[in-house]
Amino acid sequence: MTSIRQSRWKPLVACLSICLLALSGCNPARSGKQEKFELRFAHVTSTGTPKGLAADYFAKNIEEKSDGRIQVEVFPNSELYGDKDEMQALQSNAVQMLAPASAKFTTIAPSLQVLDLPFIFDEPDEIPDIVSPETEIGKAIYANPDLEANGLKVLGLWDSGMKQIHSNSPTLSPKDMKGKKYRIQPSDVLRTQFETWGGIPSPLAFAEVYNGLQQGLIDGGENTYSNIESQKMHTVQKYVTELDHGYIGNILTVNKRWYDELPDDLQAVVDESADEASEFNRQEAQKVNAESKRIIEESGDTEIVVPTKKQRQSFKDMVVPSEYEKYRDVIGPEVVDELIRRNKERG
Repeated sequence: MTSIRQSRWKPLVACLSICLLALSGCNPARSGKQEKFELRFAHVTSTGTPKGLAADYFAKNIEEKSDGRIQVEVFPNSELYGDKDEMQALQSNAVQMLAPASAKFTTIAPSLQVLDLPFIFDEPDEIPDIVSPETEIGKAIYANPDLEANGLKVLGLWDSGMKQIHSNSPTLSPKDMKGKKYRIQPSDVLRTQFETWGGIPSPLAFAEVYNGLQQGLIDGGENTYSNIESQKMHTVQKYVTELDHGYIGNILTVNKRWYDELPDDLQAVVDESADEASEFNRQEAQKVNAESKRIIEESGDTEIVVPTKKQRQSFKDMVVPSEYEKYRDVIGPEVVDELIRRNKERG
């Protein structure tokens, strides 16, 4: 009997609540400390990768700092959305947060392809300095007008790590890539880079790479040690060439409408938690990639090949600075000039 009465009253109560809010001009999202907010965070990698670890760290941290007012649910391994639909889900607020690789932003913020350019870092320790918010490269990430126009806000840059080439033969010169199909993320920069080396770039969703390699649809690809190992790609590839030719940076991004509706104190919690998760991620990324490399080496199925300095330079000479210049208008002349200057300083 009680449940029947409750069900009859629910529509009236809901109607009265809406009317009261309308009369008071009150935004329920900013109406007091008892309001709870749901944050769905989706990503495509496993929980043990640098991104997966940082996502879980962020979730725990933000719930503690907000005293449970922000409740976070993390969906790893493409459980909720995958490569093909996660960006649309973020823009529509179906999820509130993602940390996609920069290549995923190609269509809505082309200048973010700066992070796809080859050889912008030689080692992970250079990353914080080169992409700090004060540099031209950092400004292209953190103050990107295209992202804001699409309802997105950048909260941080998470390292996945330096990229290696995996294939069924050693890759010690661009000639070794000629005519072979390599999985890439959907990025014009990556496409032309692999074409310059003589490879055939084949965009493919991350979750489909293992099957693509196993079935021979692709010959190889590029990825971090942690992504190669966690997805078992090395079990269907004979070689990993430690080229360190590129970088996978995951851009921690939140739906701006969701963020703007938070009370000021909770916005501060989100910002602080994002900063701390970014620092945590950077520390963990190097550890996780080193451990994944060890696991691959000890598996006995895959040989890790390290090119000489001269061999690595043969790849670099074909794409630097020519690839930078090719995308000057897309990425921005100030950014390209800064990259070329830094490259000359490194020698």
